[in-house]
Amino acid sequence: MPDADLPLRGRRIYFVGIGGSGISAYANAARALGAEVRGWEVRDTIFLGSLEGVEVDIGGEPAPPAGWEVVVSTAHMHRIEGTPRAAFLAELVAAQPSIVVGGAHGKTTTAAMIAYVLHETGRDPAWIIGGLVPQLGGNAGAGSGWLVVEGDESDRSIGSLVPQIAVVTNIELDHHASYASEAELVEFFDGWLDGIPHVVRSWELAPAELELSVPGDHNRQNAAAALAALELAGVARADAEAAIVGFTGVGRRFELVGEARGVTVIDDYGHNPTELEATLRTARSLTEGRVIAVYQPHVVERTRQLHAELGAALGLADIAIVTDIIGARDAPRDGVTGKLVVDSLPPHVRAGWAPRYEDAVALTLAWARPGDLVITFGVGEPWKIARSIVDGLAR
Repeated sequence: MPDADLPLRGRRIYFVGIGGSGISAYANAARALGAEVRGWEVRDTIFLGSLEGVEVDIGGEPAPPAGWEVVVSTAHMHRIEGTPRAAFLAELVAAQPSIVVGGAHGKTTTAAMIAYVLHETGRDPAWIIGGLVPQLGGNAGAGSGWLVVEGDESDRSIGSLVPQIAVVTNIELDHHASYASEAELVEFFDGWLDGIPHVVRSWELAPAELELSVPGDHNRQNAAAALAALELAGVARADAEAAIVGFTGVGRRFELVGEARGVTVIDDYGHNPTELEATLRTARSLTEGRVIAVYQPHVVERTRQLHAELGAALGLADIAIVTDIIGARDAPRDGVTGKLVVDSLPPHVRAGWAPRYEDAVALTLAWARPGDLVITFGVGEPWKIARSIVDGLAR
């Protein structure tokens, strides 16, 4: 955008939780829109790499400079007062024509597909996406056309967004601390969608019959939702299809990390049973060797409620290694650890309990052999696990 059109020019914003998948995108969007940006994070994350040039405080407690606005992620509202990240995002969505994508899984890829096609067809989009999109240069960018946003139902913050077009990839109970039942989740989405002019429900569409550059039946469904939204945004179907086949994916979505000693290592953001199952089925279709799944649970309540389903999904692998729970979204509970998932694995799966991520690396290196495909799963540190496995194999 020209400097005169930068709506956040002159503002100084300190983002608390800046290393998260969503907040890092908000921070990048804010600086693209003219704001001066700083932030705080409890530990290093993969998303901090997208914030080149931004001063970030690591560890301790948030310490915004005097006179700076504070925007706070949901996980850190107890640490400091400030504008909730949902309110900040709602401000951005209200500022230009917007497309918001929500759902239990597939929303990052679907939003990235939409933004990529808008970019490739010359429509100068802006985007705020909870994943790094190499073809777009990151997880956020400014433009004068449509704003494409990945919304979040985990804390109901998507309900504060009022776009012209809404896309829902699927409705599946994944956040048990926020919703008591799937019926409550459906009611929430219905209430949000009721006030939006144009709505795409992915499950009402047939999968896209295209030769996509990203593998898996789930991505054909993501593409169908993206194409429907793009038509509503004024992109001719033929133009959208010609562009979308060139989309190569989002970071941490079946991302090749490396190959060494005949072992291929993939990293994936999948963290609920449906995502694990879809990705493992894709892996099975791409290799004749063994599949080793390394999973790091992230949310205590999800692990408590869904450990049986998580174990069953990981049962599609030949070997499943599970770490302890990481994350600060909800409080610890007695007896709820990653071991619940290990104990839920089917008997035919070789099971590994590796409480720390270093334990998971060591166990994988001990068990992997040429021809194996290793996939690390989860929200927190699996990207570190994947890179450490590749480094270990290369030694």
